[in-house]
Parts: sequence; C-alpha cells; structure tokens
Amino acid sequence: MNSYTKNITPYVQEQLSKADQSDRLGNVADSFVYLENAHVLGQESTYWHVKVHYLMLRWAIKQRDMNEAIGQIIRIIGAVLFTAIKGVPTGNTGGSNVSLVKVMPIKPEHAEIIAKVKKQHNSTSEKD
Repeated sequence: MNSYTKNITPYVQEQLSKADQSDRLGNVADSFVYLENAHVLGQESTYWHVKVHYLMLRWAIKQRDMNEAIGQIIRIIGAVLFTAIKGVPTGNTGGSNVSLVKVMPIKPEHAEIIAKVKKQHNSTSEKD
C-alpha cells in the first residue's frame, strides 16, 4: 500500500461510515453524497477508487437504478485501468450523472485534506 493510500484511508473511511449510517437511516440521497465525497478523496488511490465505485454499484443495485449500476460497472473498469497512470479527472464525483472525463471543483475541506495527504506522501517519497 503506497503512502497516499495509507494516509487518505481515515478520511475516505469517515465518508464511507457516514454513507452507511445515512443508508441505514433511509437517507439514500445523503448516502450517495457521502460516497461521492469518498470518491473525490480516494480517486488518486487505485484501491479506494475501485472500492468506492464498487460501493456505488452496490448502492445502485439496492436502489434498483440500472442506469447508475451500468455506469458504475464502466467506472470500475476505468478506475482499474486509469488511476495508476493519473488518468482520472480531478474532483469528479464518480456518479453516472457526471461525464467520465469531467473535471470538477473540489470542496475546500476536501482540497485541504488532499493537499495535506499529498504533502505527507511527498515527504515519505523523498525519504525512500
């Protein structure tokens, strides 16, 4: 596991916990927003990028949203193929309601977390 993946993990897991809690409370729209947040935070990690799309696929199946499910299957394949070569559009929230290649603004609180994690990642890489 690379240092970016390791360092972003608690932030992604926090969003996934909130998604799960919202889902259990019946707030399915809020649940998907938290999955989108997790996607933005984790999309530079192949592990988290693929996992979040998988969780979005599960969400879509549970909601019987076949358009979203098909979109997530395509996005899982893209995440596997393109994350490691930096082929993902920054800030993209990952839902099938958004173009696969659309660059989107990142919420300030998420941009701050990503910058902090990248700084940690870069300082770890310099020591290697």
